[in-house]
Amino acid sequence: MVEHSGVRSETQLFAATGGRSKDSPRGAAESGPSISESVSRGSDAIGAAASDAMNSAGVDLQSLRADLNGLKDTVAKFVSQAGSEAAKSAREVTSNVTDQVGGVASDLAGKGAQVASAASDQAKSFASELENMARRNPIGAMAGAVVVGVLIGLLGRRH
Repeated sequence: MVEHSGVRSETQLFAATGGRSKDSPRGAAESGPSISESVSRGSDAIGAAASDAMNSAGVDLQSLRADLNGLKDTVAKFVSQAGSEAAKSAREVTSNVTDQVGGVASDLAGKGAQVASAASDQAKSFASELENMARRNPIGAMAGAVVVGVLIGLLGRRH
């Protein structure tokens, strides 16, 4: 298999041409085994490539499954944390609103009690003033009572 000055030996040429000598013509008998060998090699190459592709696809599918499972876990943790935070915020808002409503209600109750107390005090002072006026001028009190009674009677007739 030594090559001298760019000329190939006949052994190399015979191996390179698939077993044909450089002088032999291409015949149907010689091309038959060559084509079947080529088809066989091509079929083997296609089978090997398909096998490699299937193995690669299997590995990629396993990797994709692992990534999807990781994503599912991450989303589940996120939703759980978001739900916890939402519940916590709702509790805080509810507590704040309850405190504010309670404060406003107690303020209103206190103010209502003050108004009722003031009205009661004014009614007592007005009754006491009427009593004092009736003691000082009994005839005027009687005349006033008659006038009020007549007015009430007139209003009752209209309705």
